[in-house]
Amino acid sequence: MKRSKKVTIGIIIFFIIVATVIGGRTAMGLYFKKKFGNRPPPGIVIEVVSKKNFSQTIESYCTALSSKSKSFKINKSELLEPIKSGLKVKKGEIIAKLTSKNILAPFSGKLGTRGISSTTLGTNSIMLTLDDTGNILCDLQIPEVYAGVLEKGLKVSGRFSAYKEKEYAGVIQSVTSRIDAQTRSILVRAKIKNENNEILPGSLLEIGVNYNSGEALSIPDTSVMLEGNKAYVYKVSKENIANKTEVSIGLRNKGNLQVLSGLDEGDIIVAEGLKKVRPKGKIKPINK
Repeated sequence: MKRSKKVTIGIIIFFIIVATVIGGRTAMGLYFKKKFGNRPPPGIVIEVVSKKNFSQTIESYCTALSSKSKSFKINKSELLEPIKSGLKVKKGEIIAKLTSKNILAPFSGKLGTRGISSTTLGTNSIMLTLDDTGNILCDLQIPEVYAGVLEKGLKVSGRFSAYKEKEYAGVIQSVTSRIDAQTRSILVRAKIKNENNEILPGSLLEIGVNYNSGEALSIPDTSVMLEGNKAYVYKVSKENIANKTEVSIGLRNKGNLQVLSGLDEGDIIVAEGLKKVRPKGKIKPINK
């Protein structure tokens, strides 16, 4: 009997311990749920809908040309000082001192030299070059389908592989009046600013010609949810309630999307953190 009584007491104590643990865990769970369950999810970035510039772009490539270029044939025996290839000079500066005369820069630019075939000018001759690369010229062959939108003054942007993250601004300088029957294209000349002389003559440039430019409502592409053929954003109320709203989008420009309908200027939307948002749920926003 005594042994049976001890076993019974042991079983009772065991169940009391188990019940205490379960009860404690349940109470703790309810406490944390009550404390944190209704908190808005963190890390949700909001942004005010505003207007930005949008345009359509024609992509093309070209070889960089100096806006001005001049070459001088020089006999090596006449040189009094070595030529400083790569030196930037101003108009009127001495670029070569010779026994018979000095050669002055006819315009500001960058000096260079190039080898000459012995059969052309003789082994004792060198060619001194002066290139004005403050502005780069670029001849583009644009498909004839764009004939109706090409005009002088259109803005262009250029990229050079040596400076991948940099964009060079420019404009269309001229447009030919004829279409090439062989290539079915129009020849366009662009002028691109090269203030730091980073683009070298002969470089391959990636060019974008912008047309149909204008301001429009803009939202970041990270704010849009695509469902089939429809697009949605979360529009945020004054009470920080996220309401799923259908929008119509148009052009894309550097991570931004043009809004055709569904939003007004000044509206607040969720820009980042869409996965943390519940429709008609309250959010804890972070201003971008």
